[in-house]
Amino acid sequence: MAMMRLRREDPRVVGSFKLHRRLGAGGMGVVYLGSDKRGQRVALKVIRPDLAEDQEFRSRFAREVSAARRIRGGCTARLVAADLDADRPWFATQYVPGPSLHDKVHEGGPLPPAQVAAIGAALAEGLVAVHEAGVVHRDLKPSNILLSPKGPRIIDFGIAWATGASTLTHVGTAVGSPGFLAPEQVRGAVVQPATDVFSLGATLAYAATGDSPFGQGSSEVMLYRVVHEEAQLHLVPPALAPIVQACLAKAAETRPTTLQLSLRLKEIAAREARGLPDATEQAPAPRPAARRAAEPARRRPGRPPRAA
Repeated sequence: MAMMRLRREDPRVVGSFKLHRRLGAGGMGVVYLGSDKRGQRVALKVIRPDLAEDQEFRSRFAREVSAARRIRGGCTARLVAADLDADRPWFATQYVPGPSLHDKVHEGGPLPPAQVAAIGAALAEGLVAVHEAGVVHRDLKPSNILLSPKGPRIIDFGIAWATGASTLTHVGTAVGSPGFLAPEQVRGAVVQPATDVFSLGATLAYAATGDSPFGQGSSEVMLYRVVHEEAQLHLVPPALAPIVQACLAKAAETRPTTLQLSLRLKEIAAREARGLPDATEQAPAPRPAARRAAEPARRRPGRPPRAA
């Protein structure tokens, strides 16, 4: 992950953590690399000063922390500490070393099918834990996936929806990243675990091709394509295309579950790593000459068999 020097306006200490570098900034605030007295490194998000007095943003920030606390599993960054009552609310999660999936593909090109399937299987398994906690991420995309030495990690639950939490968006307002969010998000409908499955499908397509399956364009154009046009998967390797297409179904109820997705992607990863063909594919029909050779000899009509 790229790091930047602290700016003059950046704090040097937050809570019990010393800040060392900037890791990035987004709509809600700035993320820093910090450490505690024991040297444990954390990614610490601090809400922007101009938003600290906004109750809507405070509620959203509190929901992000609540979501992080509810999730158990190895595919997300573990929550370390938080202070929602501070003048500038903040929370710290375990620091995950490694590039984002977006940066990895942007700098090195599309990943091989076996690696895409392995990453997808781990993410799908992680989403099982996320959804069991009653949380829907709602913004799963390549830049929110870090490739650590121990496997991919899902980060940034800033717009996550948790069971029992009221929505902070209005009907018809899309929340998420165009090209990676599901049709129901564009329509302002209720999100569900299948919403993250759609986003994961788009993310896997990006990992395998280097582009969104809905191409490029303005936000309006991308949102229209997500709802009304089919994903362009002609560049997705054949081993991955069927499962990616299933994830990108317009109707949420027809998408695979995260458990089904994890199992299927594990199978694909193992098969691709060994260079084996898909067991579900039919063997090609034998060529005419081979088929004739395999048939028993036939006597021509009207002629008796030759005597020995």
